[in-house]
Order: sequence, then structure tokens, then C-alpha cells
Amino acid sequence: MTDKAERAYRTIGELSRETGLAQHILRYWETRFPQLRPLQRAGNRRYYRPEDVALVRRIAALLDQDGYTIRGVQQALAGKPVAAPTTLDTDTDTDTHSAIRRVRASLAAALSEDARA
Repeated sequence: MTDKAERAYRTIGELSRETGLAQHILRYWETRFPQLRPLQRAGNRRYYRPEDVALVRRIAALLDQDGYTIRGVQQALAGKPVAAPTTLDTDTDTDTHSAIRRVRASLAAALSEDARA
């Protein structure tokens, strides 16, 4: 966190450093989430209010930790019911990995035969 007070406004650079999100991501989110509207001063310099900072953290958590898509986060923030993101079934996931390994082994064997011929 920064030395700034919790209620202080933050520039896009400060918010980027605090959250670990790139500045272009924050600007993109402004186009996708109408709730995220930082103050803009001369030269389009952005100042994020504490509410904006909290919203950015919530969006980041929904996307990164909870597995929501941009559309899912938009619906969640709009108050619309959203189905929770599906998690991978461990058994299915293991079966898929096994199938991929078998295909890789088969391809490797085929390439090896081609190289000898």
C-alpha cells in the first residue's frame, strides 16, 4: 500500500502500483463498467476516489479469484442474477490430462518414425 491516507484520491499510476493492474487495464475497465468513473481533470488526468478504488479491487477479485468473465462482472455489478462460474471437475480434468498425454505420446512416436524413415 502507499503512504497516502485511505480517503485520499489516487492517480491512475498510484492505483496501478497498489493493485498490480496495468494502467491500460484500468482505462479499459472504465469503458466496460459504467460504475467506474474516476474524476478527470485537465489533460484527462484521472483521480480515483476511495469508492473507485474499492470497486477496482472488487472487479479484480471477481475476475481473477472468482473466475467471472467481463460480462459476468457487468451483470453482478448491475445487480442481475449471475450463475457462479463453473469449476472444473477433478475427475474430468484428470481424464482430460491423461487423454492429452496419450495424444502427445502418439504424436511423438509418429514423428520419431518419420525421422527414421
